[in-house]
Amino acid sequence: MTTDQRNEAAVTSKEAFQAMGLKWEGTFAEAGAGGIRAVHRTLQERLAEIPHALHTDTLLGLSYHAVPGGDGFIHYAVVEVERIDEVPDGMVTISVPALTYATCTHRKEQSIDQSYNNIYAWIKEQGYSEYNPDHLTHFEKYPMSQDPYADDPEFIIMIPVQIGEPLKENG
Repeated sequence: MTTDQRNEAAVTSKEAFQAMGLKWEGTFAEAGAGGIRAVHRTLQERLAEIPHALHTDTLLGLSYHAVPGGDGFIHYAVVEVERIDEVPDGMVTISVPALTYATCTHRKEQSIDQSYNNIYAWIKEQGYSEYNPDHLTHFEKYPMSQDPYADDPEFIIMIPVQIGEPLKENG
């Protein structure tokens, strides 16, 4: 891993969507100890139970502040669904509004912390501001086939942003 790691960033929009899957709640330390990886594995194992699933090759990881300013957060390991009419035991549903995201790809061999530092720096450089509707802080897209316990995961980072009015020069 190098300190001059680059992550190409871009802005993308995603329409509102509904998703179904599993909910995990804990601290950043618990997440670092593998709590989220276990939930991702369980979702992979239970994927066939999710009715009306779309894009089953992509696992969505949505992270929300549990208590703003606190150490905990809520993570949803889900797949997008066409509609919700029945929810399998132990699963939850979530609706995400249409949003604009700053996105970048985190590749194998890269530092995850550095990928996040790079995207947040890019957001600031572009003059955008983070936008956390319903406390959604970030969104990750993983290949469903990827082992959640892989030491070197690859995924797409998506940070909700608000694009303000461009600054006018000379009054």
